[in-house]
Amino acid sequence: MSAWFVSLEGTEAGRHMALGLALMAAFLHALFGALQKGRHDPWLSRAVIDASYGLIAAPFALFVVPWPEPHMWPIFAGAFLIHIGYKIAQALTYSRGAYAVVYPVVRGTGPFFAVIGAGLIFGEHFTAGQWAGVGVLMAGIFGLAVYNLRTITVDRETMVPALGWAVVTGGFVALYTTYDAYGIRATADPFTFLAWFFLIDGIFMPVYTWRRWRYLPSSEFVPLLQRGVIGAFVAFFSFGAILLATRIGKVGEAAVLRETSTVFAALIAWVMLGDRVGPRRLALMTLIAAGAVIVKLAG
Repeated sequence: MSAWFVSLEGTEAGRHMALGLALMAAFLHALFGALQKGRHDPWLSRAVIDASYGLIAAPFALFVVPWPEPHMWPIFAGAFLIHIGYKIAQALTYSRGAYAVVYPVVRGTGPFFAVIGAGLIFGEHFTAGQWAGVGVLMAGIFGLAVYNLRTITVDRETMVPALGWAVVTGGFVALYTTYDAYGIRATADPFTFLAWFFLIDGIFMPVYTWRRWRYLPSSEFVPLLQRGVIGAFVAFFSFGAILLATRIGKVGEAAVLRETSTVFAALIAWVMLGDRVGPRRLALMTLIAAGAVIVKLAG
């Protein structure tokens, strides 16, 4: 399967598959964010998700995929540190602000810097039409954040620091998107990178949050573990899909298309969290989707 997947690099079929993978990652990433923001402490939610996908990835990394080449270990170390910063910033964001407000800010900050990073590192350059699409998408995302900020009353006393941390988290999104794309392209077998990435990435949060477990009611332990296992599989297909998309397609396009996750997040907030989707929010969601379509068609 690895050889077939690698053979798609630079082909039209590969470009179409990268599109599908990026859109799948968008939906699953929004679901992943809702799982972390749910009823449990977002620090513990992230810790149990990470522990679950680390344990699941371990046998594949150790016994199934080829072992990483020697030059990959420093790359994994860099990814480990970047994702630590991302997870801390993300948990600080979700613990302070309403999901429907902070999530669009996180996702709106990332694509602009990711596209710039893809140009600097991979030599990818957007056309004027694609930059217009990025502008449309970001206008819709930040418009959605402003609308939610005006209408949502939850966590308003901590909303200003939450928005600040959301911007920081968005910066980490752009950083890890570009860096991980470099990492998955640096190894012969992309599934080697994925298996070892999830194994290594699953270490930090369970260790960092161990003291918080004493405050978890015993009645919540099993539901939190169930959430962790579900979140682990969502993470495999979400983060795995976007990483594979950046291997066979353009990093900038994949990064922008993934930010349609904001549309899915609004729908998830409506279905799972009881939020309301009115005509203004629907129009902004349409603007986000239109921006993604423009980026794709103008490429």
